[in-house]
Amino acid sequence: MPLHSVGVNISRRIGRTSRAAPAARAAPSRPGRLCRRRRRILLVPALISGWACLAACLEPAGGQSPDGQDEGWEITVYYTAVESFHEGTPPTVVRGCRQRECSFGADLLGTFPAGFVQAVHDEGTGRITSAPLTGSMLNWSYDTGFWLDDIPSDTAGRALVPFRSAAADSSTLPAGTTFVIDECGVEEDGSEIDPSACEALRRTSWEIRDEFTPGLGGEKHLDLYIGEENIPDFTENSPLYLTGIGARIRVTAPRKSQ
Repeated sequence: MPLHSVGVNISRRIGRTSRAAPAARAAPSRPGRLCRRRRRILLVPALISGWACLAACLEPAGGQSPDGQDEGWEITVYYTAVESFHEGTPPTVVRGCRQRECSFGADLLGTFPAGFVQAVHDEGTGRITSAPLTGSMLNWSYDTGFWLDDIPSDTAGRALVPFRSAAADSSTLPAGTTFVIDECGVEEDGSEIDPSACEALRRTSWEIRDEFTPGLGGEKHLDLYIGEENIPDFTENSPLYLTGIGARIRVTAPRKSQ
């Protein structure tokens, strides 16, 4: 999703007070969060497909992290909304741009469930499942509004890659930096993070390919793209929708030279 947003300790999810946890433990309390706001760069020709790059097929590389950049991180996640999981909420008319090279357009893009529109506004990308736009993406950015696309777009106009794309302030980790997560930390209320969810984040190598809106990321804050939501009430029921406080990362490659 173009430049996105969450704060150092500023939460990203709106109106969220709790998330259903695995049956083995009680659901942790979760504070409300601000939604993501990302900047979109127009006229970027390079697009990557990358959807086959999933967590299970990636292995962490070795490497040393810079001093002061290993412990005490906050990790959050973002995802692509799927329209069919939001059916039953009131229909909402959406206007915007029908193509990329446009900002704050007024074209009628369609009528979609309100829950889906809100999720796209919060997360930045959503896959349309209803005709006539089945398979198209509805994207949103703070400096562009809504637009139609064929990919879930990051800040540079490339496709977000599940379990690869990550966001950070450029002053914290520059674009192109790769890293692995050694420890996921704990939930905001101090409870344990679901072990299977943590393992999914740990067994891949991440790359800074996305950005926070200036001022809304913060030092030692990373946002990890986990792909499409895959169950109803994803933010309440998926163990992957998590916040890790006190996480430990390891930088494996610095920013590539320009």
